[in-house]
Amino acid sequence: MKRLLLKWVLFAVALVVAAKVTGMFMAGFDVIEIKSFGDAMTLLLGAAVLALINATLGKVVKFLTIPLNCLTLGLFSLVVNAAMLWLAGSLKIGFVVDGFLAALVGSLVLSVVYGLLGILIPDEDKKD
Repeated sequence: MKRLLLKWVLFAVALVVAAKVTGMFMAGFDVIEIKSFGDAMTLLLGAAVLALINATLGKVVKFLTIPLNCLTLGLFSLVVNAAMLWLAGSLKIGFVVDGFLAALVGSLVLSVVYGLLGILIPDEDKKD
């Protein structure tokens, strides 16, 4: 359970970092201001909504677009990830995404930052 909560918090941190880095290059992907504990909880809720959308609708869309993924050697997954980020951002829970290009760049940065932060999560104990 602690591992899941840690991954959730790191995903929210990655969302903030991705929004700030993307905001330097273009307008359109930004985290709603975090000034209190309630704002942080809203960001965590937004991260949970994005994870839920990716886990449900994102999987279905990726399955339906397998032929396009084969033709583009997997690059169409970037478009699907951007669409899921754009959809979650349109709900305006914790973060906003104003355009598809911002969602595309934001999803790339989010993936890289979360991958780098994932190094901080210890592996589950393996019995030798």
